[in-house]
Amino acid sequence: MKIAQTLAVLALALAPSALMAQQQGVEVDYNNPRQVIVGGVKVEGNTYFKSQQILSYSGLREGQEITIPGEEISSIVERLWLQRYFEDVAVVVDSLDATRDTAYFTIKIQERPRVSRWTFSGVKSGERKDIEERVNLRPGREFSDYVEKTTADIVKRYYAGKGFLQCEVTAEVVRDTIISNAIQVNFAVDRGPKIKVKDINFIGNDHVKEFKLARSMKKTKSNKIYNFFHSKKFDEKEYLNDKRSVLSAFNEEGYRDARIVRDSVYYIEPDRLAIDIVFDEGDKYYFRDITWTGNSIYTTDALNSILGIKKGDVYDRVTMDQRLFGGGKQTDYDVSKLYKDNGYLFMTLTPVETNIQNDSVDVELRISEGKQAVLDDVIINGNDITNERVIRRQIFTRPGYLFTQSDFERSIREIASLGQFDAEAIMDHNTGWSVIPNQGDNTVDVVYNVTEKPSSQLELSGGWGGNTFVATVGVSFNNFSTRRMFEKGAWKPVPLGDAQNLAIRFQTNGTYYTAFSASFTEPWLFGKKPTSLNIGAYYTRQTDSYLALNFYSNNREMDVYGISASLGTRLKWPDNYFVLYHGLNWQTYKLRNWYSGYFIFDDGISNNINYSLTLARNSTDQMIYPRQGSDFQFSVQLTPPFSLLRRHDFDSDGNKVQVASYKDINYDNWSSRERFRWIEYHKWKFSGAVYTRLVGDLVLMTRAQFGYLGYYNRNWGYSPFEGFLLGGDGMSGYNTYGSEIIAMRGYENYSLTPYEPSKYNSSGYAYAGNVYDKFTVELRYPVILQPSSTIFVLAFLEGGNCWSDIRDFNPFQIKRSAGVGVRIFLPMIGLLGVDWGYGFDNPVQSNRSQFHFMIGQQF
Repeated sequence: MKIAQTLAVLALALAPSALMAQQQGVEVDYNNPRQVIVGGVKVEGNTYFKSQQILSYSGLREGQEITIPGEEISSIVERLWLQRYFEDVAVVVDSLDATRDTAYFTIKIQERPRVSRWTFSGVKSGERKDIEERVNLRPGREFSDYVEKTTADIVKRYYAGKGFLQCEVTAEVVRDTIISNAIQVNFAVDRGPKIKVKDINFIGNDHVKEFKLARSMKKTKSNKIYNFFHSKKFDEKEYLNDKRSVLSAFNEEGYRDARIVRDSVYYIEPDRLAIDIVFDEGDKYYFRDITWTGNSIYTTDALNSILGIKKGDVYDRVTMDQRLFGGGKQTDYDVSKLYKDNGYLFMTLTPVETNIQNDSVDVELRISEGKQAVLDDVIINGNDITNERVIRRQIFTRPGYLFTQSDFERSIREIASLGQFDAEAIMDHNTGWSVIPNQGDNTVDVVYNVTEKPSSQLELSGGWGGNTFVATVGVSFNNFSTRRMFEKGAWKPVPLGDAQNLAIRFQTNGTYYTAFSASFTEPWLFGKKPTSLNIGAYYTRQTDSYLALNFYSNNREMDVYGISASLGTRLKWPDNYFVLYHGLNWQTYKLRNWYSGYFIFDDGISNNINYSLTLARNSTDQMIYPRQGSDFQFSVQLTPPFSLLRRHDFDSDGNKVQVASYKDINYDNWSSRERFRWIEYHKWKFSGAVYTRLVGDLVLMTRAQFGYLGYYNRNWGYSPFEGFLLGGDGMSGYNTYGSEIIAMRGYENYSLTPYEPSKYNSSGYAYAGNVYDKFTVELRYPVILQPSSTIFVLAFLEGGNCWSDIRDFNPFQIKRSAGVGVRIFLPMIGLLGVDWGYGFDNPVQSNRSQFHFMIGQQF
């Protein structure tokens, strides 16, 4: 193609002097160029382009005066060729008028064939979509050397970012047998091996440890054990950034003049690289005099207390910048945030080295405080389903208020914790939010870009077990809206948008087992204050029904039903992370001829009326995969002390007799129906979890739990309900009504719960877990963090135990376990998990290895 273009130019501009050209009877003397006027121009050979387009590209127009042969003709051919649309271009003289002063031209072109189909081979389906978005090749486009080269370069850069540095791309062109003048182009991709960094050799670091240098390189990691959770791929762009970052490790140690003398990257294996970096540390420096100028809002002492640097300290410029501008741990306070929390968004702070003498540096911190910034527009984008007022009531940045950095950060956390939006997206500082200062009028606009995600869940399942079929139907609408129930068109399938929760679940296998539950939560009662309302009701019936010899038997049954209501109020003190919940609950347990050690008794009716008080503080940054913050909860649940109000007893024959005091009552003579008609207890629980970001998204979760079920009257004893069942996966089964299930991985279900004699139970024994403690250390690392799914792996250490009496409680007498697991969160299903745990203190050695499957969040 290029040869044809070159020949055309040479033929018109550089032909030998003796050469004469004749086109349709027109002779052109190349030895004697002459001026002519363009009488007309026509185009031949064009199919895809209109003639006027080609004339516009050429610049040749009627009435124009040009020289033939000459540079103008060469330039026309050059311009058309540079469009990359044509395989061949020629400009010829068709004819001259009678005076031979006017010439008529024809532009003859041969268009490149159009591509009817672009394909990529040797790539994965997910990669193909990414590549197609990057190259943006559309059918009907021409194919040229330029398109081939740019496309190959884009593909190579894409795979280089994934660590495939030896990727090769070859264009394969075939004629389309169906469409005329069309071709099909396939880019054959050979990714080659994935190139990883094996060794990073630091040379010249006499006073800074190798581990610190390696840790400072965020994206370029060697194959060392402490980089187990990091990618080892080599990315040239990230390597350039890491070379700058590694010098910060020297700066932290006072080596302000440290520099990289040279570095080299080379192959030591076909798919492994080594990197050598040679440093010149320079001299070590120390702080001498630190002065502040321009500060009028805060005193020098107040600023120095945050800076935390005194004369004689190592000249650590990195730490100084973090304490001035942030960038360290999120819990650390800095001078910039101090000012921004008081509205001084336009404050500027410039550290200046005023004097360097020997190994000492004088620093002057120059502040321009500016004026306080007032919030103007608070804009919310992307809430296609959720009502905007739901978001606005959660955030702390409101028009007309002073801007504060803490309120802004808290607002992002509150949006992430709502559960209706992608938490990862809103926390992304590039796309999740924007702070737009307007220094001209001392205002600031804040923009929150939310991304809706599916939050409702549907459960449809059926299974065969125990010679019976069990069907389950359940729905949970986590963004329900009662306000829109009568709005036309809102039922798609239900009205959504107000962040209310409506959950209904039904499970049955016919006559043997039936369960129904329903609950509703309004997070902002009346829509004005952060007061939540939760109401719920449930009913469960379990029987021992069977049909034999055409005779239906139903001689054993257990019914459990109840209602509950609670109010939660956000507190202002000690801080506004605290929430106080008040709850009222009523439950009735009806047992007839029930057995198998499920409860202390197996025949009778029990009523449980209780009041609960819960104080909670949750400062985690999101719900599904928190990286920082804490979650503490303390609760107490109380029933009336019925036994303290009684003044009657039963004699050995079952006759009621009066007594002077509750202390005179002998409950050994009471039947289970009378003794447990009204349940009494006081129940105390504490749970505290702390999330700490270690490196990147690697998170350490530590949790401590404690629970105690107490009694008012030792003669009456412990409650048969509301106890603790410790051990196993934490999933409830048929025998858990009235009990709280505590997961303890590495052990069988309830195996750590005391199983003690009970004269009220036909089996002679019942679970008696009245005190427990549990401690967990969990290391988590995410695999996928997307709105459609969240997957993370974990490794854990756990210890815990359960006792029947508070007098036997020993917090150090724990059963230990360790293991690994994975969690998968799907919006339509919820949180799923599987763990393998090894119980070190299981007395049956063959049962020490346990697999646990989980649905929902376990605590």
